Amino acid sequence: MSEQSPLSEVGEFELIEAFIGLYPQGDDVIVGPGDDAAVLRIRNGHVVVSTDVMVEGRHFRRDWVQGGDVGRRAAAQNLSDINAMGGRAHSMTVGLTLPGDLEAGWALEFARGFAEECAKVGAQVVGGDTTRGDQVVVAVTAIGALTHAPVLRSGARAGDVVALCGRQGWAAGGLAVLTRGFRSPRVLVEAYRSPQPPYEAGVVAAAAGATSMIDVSDGLVADAGHLAAESGVAIDLHAGAFEVAEPLHAVGAALNADPMQFILGGGDDHPLLATFASTGAVPQGWRVVGEVAEGSGVTVDGSPFEGPAGWVHF
Repeated sequence: MSEQSPLSEVGEFELIEAFIGLYPQGDDVIVGPGDDAAVLRIRNGHVVVSTDVMVEGRHFRRDWVQGGDVGRRAAAQNLSDINAMGGRAHSMTVGLTLPGDLEAGWALEFARGFAEECAKVGAQVVGGDTTRGDQVVVAVTAIGALTHAPVLRSGARAGDVVALCGRQGWAAGGLAVLTRGFRSPRVLVEAYRSPQPPYEAGVVAAAAGATSMIDVSDGLVADAGHLAAESGVAIDLHAGAFEVAEPLHAVGAALNADPMQFILGGGDDHPLLATFASTGAVPQGWRVVGEVAEGSGVTVDGSPFEGPAGWVHF
């Protein structure tokens, strides 16, 4: 199969065969890609499942990102959801809607990028589906395991501290640059194209006794709001607790924007935000960025946040 051929000439089944060759299977996969459904061997603990969808023109643009970038981003957002429960993903399925005139090479690069991201946590692609449509749509289901009780969004209590693990605001800075037709600072553009979630942090936080946890995908203030709402508490974030990296300062100056907006309102970096009973319970590598109190809603330094709190889907 030529990677330059349009998918309308390649055909569904030849493309699927090419995908299968990119997705190795482990001993816990009894039946992998190619049958009506995958069959997995679960040894112990609990199964945890998450599904996300990415739509071209809504979540990404092909003139901004390559196929491999879309694959990495699609895998990362699902792997991070399992991470946020205190679990670890082991199996993935992916559904693709692809235009008939799209080059096969783009689809194969997607598959390679997806597989590379999954390999970071040892997850395997065990199945999926492809169909034809007017734009690229990616639907991913991640399946993982928990060896302990899941860390929910609803466990935060007044007196807890709020902590963050992973970089935050970099992808939003990259998106701001791309939206204005630029490609630098390159480090921010690459952060948007290929996020770096802290995949080891979820299990560590769970073991340390995290009382609640969430993957920051839509925006820090917005996702902190989910913790606050589900737990029935108020969360106050401390702006001074965040490190504003030099590239964010540079973009803020170039666009006449406060770089804290990228940190507080930006998404797509997929760090973890969690609450812990005390500062002493916060694991190494996490940064305390706020506190939990009686009440409701999210504030920044005691005041309502005036900027966009995060991504709005509808």
